[in-house]
Amino acid sequence: MAVGKNEENMGVEIVKPRIDKRDYRRIVLQNNLQILLISDPETDKCAASMNVCVGAFSDPDGLEGLAHFLEHMLFYASEKYPVEDSYSKYITENGGSTNAFTSSEDTNYHFEVNADGFEEALDRFAQFFIKPLMSADATTREIKAVDSEHQKNLLSDPWRMNQLQKHLSVKNHPYHKFSTGSWDTLEVKPKERGIDTRLELLKFYSENYSANLMHLVVYSKDSLDKAEQLVRSKFQDIPNIDRNQIRFTGQPCTAEHLQILVRAVPIKQGHKLKIIWPITPGIHHYKEGPCRYLGHLIGHEGEGSLFYVLKKLGWATSLSAGESDWTDEFSFFEVNIDLTDAGQDHFENIMGLLFKYIHLLQQAGASKWIFEELSAICETGFHYQDKIRPSDYVVNIAMNMQHYPPEDWLVASSLPSKFNPSVVQSFLNELNPDNVRIFWESTKFEGNTSMTEPWYGTAYSMEKVSGATIQHWMEHAPSEELHLPAPNVFIPTDLSLKPVFEKTKVPILLRKSPYSRLWYKPDTAFSSPKAYVMIDFSCPYCGHSPEAKVLTEIFTRLLMDYLNEYAYNAQVAGLYYDISKTNNGFQLTLFGYNDKLRVLLEAVVEKIAKFEVKPDRFAVIKELVTKQYQNFKFQQPYQQVMYYCSILLKDNTWPWSDEIEVLPRLKVDDLVKFYPLLLARSFMECYVAGNIEQAEAESLIQLIEEVFFMGPQPISKPLFASQHLTNRVVKLERGVNYFYAADGLNPNDENSALVHYIQVHQDDFMLNVKLQLFALIAKQRAFHQLRSVEQLGYITVLMQRSDSGVHGVQFIIQSTAKDPKYIDSRVELFLKTFESKLYEMTSDEFKSNVNALIDMKLEKHKNLREESRFYWREISDGTLKFDRRDREIEALKQLTQKELTDFFDEYIKVGVPRKKALSVRVYGSSHSSLFQAHKNEQIEPNAVQIEDIFSFRRSRPLYGSLKGGFGHVRL
Repeated sequence: MAVGKNEENMGVEIVKPRIDKRDYRRIVLQNNLQILLISDPETDKCAASMNVCVGAFSDPDGLEGLAHFLEHMLFYASEKYPVEDSYSKYITENGGSTNAFTSSEDTNYHFEVNADGFEEALDRFAQFFIKPLMSADATTREIKAVDSEHQKNLLSDPWRMNQLQKHLSVKNHPYHKFSTGSWDTLEVKPKERGIDTRLELLKFYSENYSANLMHLVVYSKDSLDKAEQLVRSKFQDIPNIDRNQIRFTGQPCTAEHLQILVRAVPIKQGHKLKIIWPITPGIHHYKEGPCRYLGHLIGHEGEGSLFYVLKKLGWATSLSAGESDWTDEFSFFEVNIDLTDAGQDHFENIMGLLFKYIHLLQQAGASKWIFEELSAICETGFHYQDKIRPSDYVVNIAMNMQHYPPEDWLVASSLPSKFNPSVVQSFLNELNPDNVRIFWESTKFEGNTSMTEPWYGTAYSMEKVSGATIQHWMEHAPSEELHLPAPNVFIPTDLSLKPVFEKTKVPILLRKSPYSRLWYKPDTAFSSPKAYVMIDFSCPYCGHSPEAKVLTEIFTRLLMDYLNEYAYNAQVAGLYYDISKTNNGFQLTLFGYNDKLRVLLEAVVEKIAKFEVKPDRFAVIKELVTKQYQNFKFQQPYQQVMYYCSILLKDNTWPWSDEIEVLPRLKVDDLVKFYPLLLARSFMECYVAGNIEQAEAESLIQLIEEVFFMGPQPISKPLFASQHLTNRVVKLERGVNYFYAADGLNPNDENSALVHYIQVHQDDFMLNVKLQLFALIAKQRAFHQLRSVEQLGYITVLMQRSDSGVHGVQFIIQSTAKDPKYIDSRVELFLKTFESKLYEMTSDEFKSNVNALIDMKLEKHKNLREESRFYWREISDGTLKFDRRDREIEALKQLTQKELTDFFDEYIKVGVPRKKALSVRVYGSSHSSLFQAHKNEQIEPNAVQIEDIFSFRRSRPLYGSLKGGFGHVRL
């Protein structure tokens, strides 16, 4: 048998994590397609990812976005499977998902699906690269989808600033290009020049999609031999034209684009600094890890670090550093700093401190102990990595395959192992004043700029900055003590697994007291030295007013702020923590290696118990929270409709507008008085899982109880029975279509949006599976009709919705093309046409969909965090149905086709007397003239227009809470 090139190297041993039981094999087909096979007999989902080494850099001049457009088009149909959208429909109906993305030099296609449907899914997927069909009709429609995607990004600061960096580079380098594409670049301008975009699309495909430029990863339950046989049969027909991989040599930034200071006006409130240096690509030295080493130190947040000093001075709220936008030919090193208002006024000092810290690193030279510590952390992280979704896993590896030798396809650059001071020093030397690009964004620059970036319309100005100027900044920077970090005390040393004597499949109620309730679930599935701890503090005082809500937010942010320099090392070492506000109080989460978890928990609990308000940090956090509230109006319209939907349905929630109104008046003294009231009465709902023994779990909760409830002057007392809080949901009236309309909050955003919500029932196994089955069958059909055919908008989703155990389904659509009322009418028309599809479904199709949903429910949790979040949802909703999946599978096995159509006829069908529907409409600027006109129109019978959210909420009954007090479950 003839073999492809490099066939002789296929016996290479691929480095894999110690705890990884999966098998791997590299093969190369006759057409030179390189493939990695992964066999995982334990998996429930199978997956594949094809990475094509062609991306936006290859777009022909004057056809910006063509590579991205091609990525969209391959999903439509193929010669073997000519029915439009049948690939995506097949994937969805077999419990899977599919997606793709285009980057500078790659286009990646991927999917995952239930194991039973994998072989056909793989065959359908292979046709993307063998004989796709790209009809003229679909071409025009999908250009609109690409344009809608671009419209969604137009007011997004990350997209705008990324394009500004590209704009300020060499014009004939592909880095300079606009890569998304739009109606203008793919339809209007080509037509003006007599260019047929579809012919160019076909030409681009035939000239670039060659098997020798592709890398495939296939993840299945089968043995490697069986998987190899399958893959060879499916992918051997991909044409190979022996296309040379295009190398984009030369640097995107020459002297003209270096030593520049760019002031840019963002959309959102705030100030950001991005300092960028072109560098040698780190991939050339991935075993030495120079960029990881420098990112670790420059981005450090412990005592003596750059961020520690900037934070202490009140100038910055976050800092990150590392390599970005890299290819094999060029790369950039970036430092990103979020500034406070005071920091905005001390730009030169901040720049001086950054360069002083880089100078410190240059003087100190590469430190062997720091490298070895970082190497040890990376090694532990690699060998004890959690399993992730198969689709995510295959994408990561497929992206690695063109850059690394086969033995390092799984490792990539995650295991720096060779300490080489001269390599680190050479990279440090590239971070110099002569090589720098400074991008400074602030709304304060509005009206003071002289140029406009052409694709997104970002206003900016630019000036040159000399090395002498930066030297001056360094000399006049504050004389704060910058130094290298101390050794990390949180690096785990004990990675042993604790014995599990009682292999419980679900959480057990281990302990109950007037102060807390402890649920416990040992690790019986993952054999991982990690634990997950969730402690939910229910504090009635938190929700009694908008002021209380905002003060709770500031309180939790301050706690995170105070802990940062101490606990940052824990996060570096793989032990994560979070303190966040909830509707009824606040929540503490810890996750990671269990070895030092108690040490971190004790520190966090002490900070809560001995909380004090530091006026300088209060001012910084208040400013940060204020900006976040102000930036709410710049959210995407689809996020705004989801917000309105939540505020309409959830009782005892305060609107954003009330909270932003009270925020400016809040002072240090308000929080000083509030803190003891917040904790005066509380109850802790606790969940401890993973590599922790029962006695340890109990002692963690006893520790917290002793601190809060047991001292001579206890911080907290147990709740009265009358104080146990619940999240309750508005019950919509049967036979009524409610609708609520609002103008978009950002007058510059043309996008409108709709949520069409159908409320069905409170948690019930049989009704749950009927709703889930309807959503599974309808999901891809809705996407195809409303997005692909009607082109209403790039964001088009049909999904289930659950609010504290109250279940329903919702359509979410964002559009510049059509107004929300029109979109609403199209949703109703879709439901009418879907009726016949549902009634005409064959019994085999029905059984196939039921089996797909059963397979989805049989899917095992992939890691401890995923399992813990599943069980925590049951606890927080109060449903406590830990065996939910098994019970719902039993319900599915009993479900008949008639019961499904009866369910649709009763709850979902347009116009039926039991249906409960709510439409929320946000009108963007392109439809703002219709907002008032639609409100003034005569409403249809059985329709109710909601004028005031809170009058509506007060007028409606609520579903009973599923959550009782602490006595709800008995030991």
